[in-house]
Amino acid sequence: MRIASEGYPFIFGLGAAVFACFLIGHTVGNAAGWILLAAAFFCIFFFRDPPRNPAQDPRYIISPGDGRVMEVTEENHPLFTGKVRVIRIFLSIFNVHVQHSPIAGKVSFIEYRKGKFLDARNPRAAHENENNSILIENGQVKVLVKQVAGLIARRISCQVKMGQQVQVGQKLGLIRFGSQVDVYLPLDLEVCVAPGDRVVSGVSMIAMNKKILGK
Repeated sequence: MRIASEGYPFIFGLGAAVFACFLIGHTVGNAAGWILLAAAFFCIFFFRDPPRNPAQDPRYIISPGDGRVMEVTEENHPLFTGKVRVIRIFLSIFNVHVQHSPIAGKVSFIEYRKGKFLDARNPRAAHENENNSILIENGQVKVLVKQVAGLIARRISCQVKMGQQVQVGQKLGLIRFGSQVDVYLPLDLEVCVAPGDRVVSGVSMIAMNKKILGK
């Protein structure tokens, strides 16, 4: 199983602590060792980075995050002209927390903002929590992916740079321990998901650009 590099410090740190506890021995040392071992296995599970193979169809907008669709709404955003469609995806601690690019294109904007750590399901979280926005565009469409920290998630990792060319399904980054991913789309795209739907990062189609002719 592939593990995201962001998880190595946690896994190796806990592994060293487990070794030390069992080396000390006795009741307290052994008990602590088993607890830390369970935590280490949880970190291995949490930071898993399974391969994803999205459909190579330029019409498809692929989900950048694993989880459940919380909301599909419209709002204004300064990087778009007029209103845009917003799909909000909640990631529980049991989902894969790696984010993937929803389209192939160029990273034209990245902005990190400090903020609060409200529960990701709080309606205010999308605008008030710590977040990182990544705009990807090509000649046909532009999509904004917003990584939003949650009540438990306190660290956002971004693994792409301004001007970088990315492929659909390529890793964008990771949010630690429960979070939210928002996707901003032009209104002329057809949304293919609804609140309550489960989506898989780098696999599930969440919208379609019907202006592009099919293969």
